[in-house]
Amino acid sequence: MLLVSWVVLMLSWFAWGYPFMFRAPHRQKRPSITAIGPTRAGLFLECLAIFIAFTCRLSGDAPPEWWRMAGSIVCGPLAGFLSWTAVRHLGRQFRVNAGLYEDHELVTSGPYAIVRHPIYSSLLAILASTLFLFTTWQWALISLALFIAGTEIRVHTEDGLLASRFGDRFLEYKKRVPAYLPFVR
Repeated sequence: MLLVSWVVLMLSWFAWGYPFMFRAPHRQKRPSITAIGPTRAGLFLECLAIFIAFTCRLSGDAPPEWWRMAGSIVCGPLAGFLSWTAVRHLGRQFRVNAGLYEDHELVTSGPYAIVRHPIYSSLLAILASTLFLFTTWQWALISLALFIAGTEIRVHTEDGLLASRFGDRFLEYKKRVPAYLPFVR
C-alpha cells in the first residue's frame, strides 16, 4: 500500500498543478488593480507549509500507518479534482495575485457554490495528502498553522476586493458560502 500511496501522491501533485500551469490564462492584457503585497505574504506562508510537509519527514524505519496512507489516497485526488474544476469555472477571472480586472465577474457556480475559494481548498487537500504520508504530527500542526495563516491573509484580501466591487451581491454570497472549508463559517 505504501507504493500505491506514493504513486497516488505524486500523480495528485501533477494533477493538482497542471491546470494552473497549462489551463489557466496567465498573460491577460486587461486593465486591473492588484494587491501584490498581501498575496505574496500569504503565498510565502503557504509555500513554507508545503516545504515543511516534504522535509520534516517521518522516520524511515517503518512505513506510515494504514490510516495515513488512506488519508493521503483520499485527499490527493480530491485536490486534483478541485483544482481542475475551480480553474475551469473561474476562467478569465483567474490570477495569481489578488486583484480585479476592469471587467471582472463574480463567479458563484461549480465549486464556487460550495466554497468561495476552492483553489485554496484544493491546496489544503494536496497539503493534507502530503502531510498524511510524509510528516510527523508535530511538524504537521506547524505546517497547517502556517498554511491557514497564509490562506487567511489571501482570503481576507480577495474578499475585500470583491466586496469593494460587487457590494451587497458579494456580501450575500459571503453569508451563504464558506471561505475554503465546506460547512465551516
